[in-house]
Amino acid sequence: MSTPLNGTTSGSDDSRLTRLAVAKAKDGDADGIHYLYVRYADDVRRYVATFVKDQYEAEDITHNVFAKLMTAITKYEEQSVPFAAWILRVARNAALDFLRAKRMIPTDEVRVSDSQDADDGGEMGRDIKIALESLPEDQREVLVLRHIIGLSPMEIAGTLDKTESSIHGLHHRGRRALQGALTELGTVPVVASAA
Repeated sequence: MSTPLNGTTSGSDDSRLTRLAVAKAKDGDADGIHYLYVRYADDVRRYVATFVKDQYEAEDITHNVFAKLMTAITKYEEQSVPFAAWILRVARNAALDFLRAKRMIPTDEVRVSDSQDADDGGEMGRDIKIALESLPEDQREVLVLRHIIGLSPMEIAGTLDKTESSIHGLHHRGRRALQGALTELGTVPVVASAA
């Protein structure tokens, strides 16, 4: 009996479907790869975009990650780390490889800034971007993985190959640094109240 890889899922169903899709993908089944792409491509693209700072390049890198997934998935072992953390580690490596390659090629490319960028999100969005970019890379990565991608501290630890306690420390210091940077920019950080 075959189990479908579509439909609305809860957290445990999502985990079960991901395990099933990984098993199918390891057997060369295109439906398994398709499920993993549909489920994780947006998270991978958002994460890659924090490195490359260009949505089009982030999309290209994301497509390359999933194009190579059919062969790379054989290296994945579920016992070592959850699939979500593993695919983000693969994406991180692909983004860093892209940046290294780009840095090595001299170019006279001039980028024209579009002042009406739809992804800007107004002044607050711009200030948050600037504040995030001012943080040390490890703190920025933890904040993005925790608050944008939605990973747990344990999943982040697996993704970044760090201990969970170091992730908690980076998260705490990153939030304080982000709050300070936003204050310096004149943006009042929003703090959730315990109601």
